[in-house]
Amino acid sequence: MKDREIIIFVKYVFWLFFTLGNICLFGYLITGNDSFTIGGYLLLIFGTIVNLLLVIGLLIYGIASQSKLKACLKGIGILMINIPVAFLYALIGLNLN
Repeated sequence: MKDREIIIFVKYVFWLFFTLGNICLFGYLITGNDSFTIGGYLLLIFGTIVNLLLVIGLLIYGIASQSKLKACLKGIGILMINIPVAFLYALIGLNLN
């Protein structure tokens, strides 16, 4: 993969989970439907697993291909932005229920 492709892929994954988290949180806040909270908790578990596997994969790929290490580390940094957002949303969700 090219450096640009790595970053674009990671940004897609970031925005996918960020958008789904927003849908779950604001869907519950607007409608009060408990299905959004269940979806949010499942998203938290599934998102953690997917993002962790992606981080491990990027680390392995970056170490195996030293020329791609900088792009992989930048991609990992982008993914890490979701951690405080997910933590905040989880706290909000726990306090609402």
